Amino acid sequence: MDKDAKRLASPLAEGGEDNLDLSLRPRTLAEYVGQAKIKANLEIAIAAARQRQEAMEHVLLYGAPGLGKTTLAHVIANEVGASIRVTSGPAIEKSGDLAAILTNLEAGDILFIDEIHRLPKAVEEILYPAMEDYALDIIMGKGPSARTLRLDLPRFTIIGATTMASLLSGPLRDRFGITYHLNFYHPEDIERIVGRSAGILSVEMEGEAKAEIAKRSRRTPRIANRLLKRVRDYCQVKGDGTVSLNQCLEAMQLMEIDELGLDAIDRHILETLIDKFQGGPVGLNTLAAATGEDIDTIENMYEPYLMQLGFLDRSPRGRLATPLARHHLGRQEKADGAMF
Repeated sequence: MDKDAKRLASPLAEGGEDNLDLSLRPRTLAEYVGQAKIKANLEIAIAAARQRQEAMEHVLLYGAPGLGKTTLAHVIANEVGASIRVTSGPAIEKSGDLAAILTNLEAGDILFIDEIHRLPKAVEEILYPAMEDYALDIIMGKGPSARTLRLDLPRFTIIGATTMASLLSGPLRDRFGITYHLNFYHPEDIERIVGRSAGILSVEMEGEAKAEIAKRSRRTPRIANRLLKRVRDYCQVKGDGTVSLNQCLEAMQLMEIDELGLDAIDRHILETLIDKFQGGPVGLNTLAAATGEDIDTIENMYEPYLMQLGFLDRSPRGRLATPLARHHLGRQEKADGAMF
């Protein structure tokens, strides 16, 4: 398992943790909290498809992990009253795998492809006529005697989800009629999500505790639900099960998650930059060696949130810790540039 998937503050799903979240997933647009503009546009698209009694256009959802792309795909299926088949880009290794999936779809069905940017090129090319013409081209035989057989498919909808929209090829991206970018959530929306999840889990919470969990969730619903469960466990073992503000703070301290959602690894990266390299600039290879973390893990997992907070800068010369990072960690800079 990816080491980062084990972090409480990671938006990546942990094997089995995501299964636990199934009961917390909203089933309708009315239950879905946040992403107001996307919801408004989806309501119109779904209502129009219902009135015409036809499948929706293909939908592409992209954004950071944990923002609700999979949940939104299931919500769309529930709203249009369609069956949904779920797969992922890496799982479809051969064109025959995709052909088997497509030929088993019925009219109006939804095919959800997670991590669609990881589809093999040969599979992706089979998908083009399926999305555009609702047809499947199969090559029979080899060499000069090879011929193409075209199978008609029922009208269906593909919902693709990706964390890296830039890795999608232009021809594939252009075949999606509806494209939405999921943004990070507003704190008040995260607080509503925590309150809703607490109700489903039958957890009694003080309002201040809800706000505290929301504040530390990196504006990501998956992290908020994960923190809620861990705080619930702490309060059940150490108290009477009611999540109070004091016990919530104690649980966060035990998990080493601070008021901005930074965990021990985030702080270790910043502390290494400030204490060992005077704040930088430091090359990524050097930073990875000094922290004992993988280069790709630092670049793709830790840096984005630190940069969102304004704690880290990337420059041609390397990574730099900002004055905001120094202030957050309680480091001050002397006139000669030394840290104390």
